[in-house]
Amino acid sequence: MIQLYENGVYLLHGSELLEDTHDAAAKLLQKTGQEIRKEEAAKNTIAYGILKEHNISGNMERLQIRFDKLTSHDITFVGIIQTARASGLERFPIPYVLTNCHNSLCAVGGTINEDDHMFGLTCAKKYGGVYVPPHQAVIHQFAREMLAGGGKMILGSDSHTRYGALGTMAMGEGGPELVKQLLNKTYDIKRPQVIAVYLDGEPVKGVGPQDVALAIIGATFKNGYVNNKVMEFVGPGVSKISADFRIGIDVMTTETTCLSSIWRTDERIREFYEIHGRSGDYKELNPGAVAYYDGAVYVDLSQIRPMIAMPFHPSNTYTIEEVNRNLKDILHEVEKRALVSLDGAVEYSLQDKIRNGKLYVEQGIIAGCAGGGFENICAAADILRGRDIGADEFTLSVYPASMPIYMELVKNGAAADLMAAGTILKTAFCGPCFGAGDTPANNAFSIRHSTRNFPNREGSKLQNGQIASVALMDARSIAATAANKGYLTPATDLDVEYQNPVYHFEKSIYEKRVFDSHGIADPSVEIKFGPNIKDWPAMSPLPENLLLKVVSEIHDPVTTTDELIPSGETSSYRSNPLGLAEFALSRKDPSYVGRAKEVQKAQKAIEEGSCPLEVLEELKPVMAKVRERFPDAGKGNLGIGSAIFAVKPGDGSAREQAASCQKVLGGWANIANEYATKRYRSNLINWGMLPFLTDEKDTELSFKNGDYIFVPDIRTAIAEKRDLIMAYVVGDSLKEIQLMLGDLTDHEREIIEKGCLINYYRG
Repeated sequence: MIQLYENGVYLLHGSELLEDTHDAAAKLLQKTGQEIRKEEAAKNTIAYGILKEHNISGNMERLQIRFDKLTSHDITFVGIIQTARASGLERFPIPYVLTNCHNSLCAVGGTINEDDHMFGLTCAKKYGGVYVPPHQAVIHQFAREMLAGGGKMILGSDSHTRYGALGTMAMGEGGPELVKQLLNKTYDIKRPQVIAVYLDGEPVKGVGPQDVALAIIGATFKNGYVNNKVMEFVGPGVSKISADFRIGIDVMTTETTCLSSIWRTDERIREFYEIHGRSGDYKELNPGAVAYYDGAVYVDLSQIRPMIAMPFHPSNTYTIEEVNRNLKDILHEVEKRALVSLDGAVEYSLQDKIRNGKLYVEQGIIAGCAGGGFENICAAADILRGRDIGADEFTLSVYPASMPIYMELVKNGAAADLMAAGTILKTAFCGPCFGAGDTPANNAFSIRHSTRNFPNREGSKLQNGQIASVALMDARSIAATAANKGYLTPATDLDVEYQNPVYHFEKSIYEKRVFDSHGIADPSVEIKFGPNIKDWPAMSPLPENLLLKVVSEIHDPVTTTDELIPSGETSSYRSNPLGLAEFALSRKDPSYVGRAKEVQKAQKAIEEGSCPLEVLEELKPVMAKVRERFPDAGKGNLGIGSAIFAVKPGDGSAREQAASCQKVLGGWANIANEYATKRYRSNLINWGMLPFLTDEKDTELSFKNGDYIFVPDIRTAIAEKRDLIMAYVVGDSLKEIQLMLGDLTDHEREIIEKGCLINYYRG
């Protein structure tokens, strides 16, 4: 079904894979009649060509990328624009689209959400942007319909910014990276490796894009095969699937932890652009005659079967047939995982979901950038036509990803078929994906065609003793389960005639409601600020010496951004840095905020010119021990802050608040064995936090929660680009440890020295 190549591969004429083994050169010579240099063949990938066109550094090993367009939603755009304003923003230099698909429920937090929307609208007018009102479209569907273009690059402040199927290389990053683009700066990275995803065969009836995506995620996430690399989709199987099907796979590539994605394009993608009235934005993209990739994922589409990602991660994948066949064993495995994911905070069992030997689920959701596409919903309607979901616990909600899709579903009768079956149709809204809508009942099991199923992401609250489970599935199998009254059923079990209706895009919906400045700024517009929109607090530059207190230890194999700053109910505070910070690690480590604030008192005393030892008594013996070896420490050259340790933090969302909340609470550093994603590490750096690495295994750490770590000469070490950072755990003695910072650009070093990106641009 899926094969991962151990070595790099050559792709010949877009159709033949040749692994880079000892005899590869001879085989290439035989097949092509010429000697092929790997370095030259690597320039023939689609990804290399697009990166080269957008790189202004003149050095393809160290890229400085300028994007064509930017996009954000209403959980992120306030903070981004506030940061840019504080850094000297005058106008949006490139098209910047502000969508409103996350904080759309204006009842959440009173009028706070709508205040954010009015802030966005007035900023779009003042700085020359585009504003998409609530319920019109989810961020990524609007980008597909109106922004993507062949050979273009888009940067978005949402991790699922993926438009590769349309020929657009898109990346999801934390807000500060968008700020850099708004200030005419660049996105600086090493040239990423490129992995070929070779699609072969054709999907069987009943298999959808989420099934293919989950199979790929299951094969690549745990081993990091595509981590921070570009996935390039090639092979004959690409032409066997529709544009919508490709989009459904593409958006889920984020869950592999890849950096970006790109696909070869063909007539089906040309047709997509024509349908949306943008035929001029199509560009045919193909790799060169001989292209070299740093690895390959071979996918036989004909062998993919309906999949399910069991709680609590998209990579925890099985076929639905396998789950039904080994139900008790697999549920027991999930329960064992829960002991790690939930830290034993609540009792968790799925055994009551077994009814008459079958798995019963209480909720189905088809929604968002992954599930809310036209073909997914039409397929669900085909399955449910003439059937009903029953009158028991099971419910089914469908969220079309945009109003144009919704309108077409109404016109072609699919909406009526769904409603007649008992389905609830709702508007374009990302809420179910991150816990702001359709939160299940306590102990309920929800199946969703959405992007993630992290613990509590669906909105349940461990601190209140509530837990629900989410499994990811394709819309087709969700509809099949609904037709079976809530009993888990793969779509391949049903004999359904899929109608595959033609899609007609009604662009007048956007023309009548979306504000588009066409890039013309109006400086006379006054920005509307609600009472909960606050400026960022002042942040100190990095001191010469640093005293860190470890205030949280997380030993899970992976820590998600949802655990660092919860989604859902916190959305109402995303425009208020201090208010939002109160929720930091609230689900994972509820005592974190209080411990961090205690340490922060000492730093505030330093900033106010007072003695930190007077406000934090425990510092006296610590500093006495430090001064035995470093007698000048603390004489105008010391900073005091908190740090967290996590084995592998930062999987999941691009939200910068996972880092900024720590900074607002006085955080100076993270210490990790590795960082799950490039974007989380970038968020730490852009908020002036040190992304320390340690070779020590999490179970053998030389420090623990509550320990102080003294890091002398840290500012000098960064300026001198030292590979190793010497630090000392303060106890009865100073115990030396070694920390690393990994690769940092000169700009990143200066950002850390200045204390954060805002300080860096203020000069």
